[in-house]
Amino acid sequence: MTISETLPPRAAATLDAIGLVIFDCDGVLIDSEPIASRTLAEALAAAGVDITPQEAHRRFTGNSERDIRAMCARDYGLEDIEGLFTGWHQRLYAEFATTLTAMPDIAEVVAALERPKCVASNSTLERLRASLGQLPLWQSFAPFVFSAEQVKRPKPAPDLLLHCARELEVEPARCVMIDDSPHGISSAVAAGMVPIGFVDPADPRPGRRALLKAAGAFSVAMGAAELPAALAAADEALASRTQ
Repeated sequence: MTISETLPPRAAATLDAIGLVIFDCDGVLIDSEPIASRTLAEALAAAGVDITPQEAHRRFTGNSERDIRAMCARDYGLEDIEGLFTGWHQRLYAEFATTLTAMPDIAEVVAALERPKCVASNSTLERLRASLGQLPLWQSFAPFVFSAEQVKRPKPAPDLLLHCARELEVEPARCVMIDDSPHGISSAVAAGMVPIGFVDPADPRPGRRALLKAAGAFSVAMGAAELPAALAAADEALASRTQ
């Protein structure tokens, strides 16, 4: 049975009120966050920082690389940040090339979505090419794959999402953002968009649904199977605003 066959009738709506669906990348489209957290913890441990992969996951996930670099320098007193990150990238990208997978069922959801769509990630363009670029999903979005390094401020600021709306010529009020981080939800709220939270059912961190709702999520999907219904509900809410 496919995802679409398990959904209520309204989840198969044409979503005409939605002008653009913006996807976060890590933790929404690709299962990259456990790999990134583990390899970053290993790189930090080699530099003398006592940190576990679980702690790295809680501390750094959702932040832009520029913010992670600043956190490492400020909180751990590390001086050779460039060397640390060069070594981490080499290990990270090698693992992406051999072990990275898409999030369960997300490719089917993206393929069935007949609305304009793009990616808005706090990752660098280099990392996006080394991660999402390894998978067929890249072709579902290219060339509309955007990075926080293309704007002045990363999420939670609205800059990146507003950049997406401008590039695809859609009013922000008709955009929906899907993100697994409070940073992304806050960014969508600030941009005047409809935020949908996303939680990987396998995420070990407790309270993710409540955290995303507290950040302003219109709804929260527990995995890709719940995304079509969440999008249909967002479309219904947008349609009611214009009536």
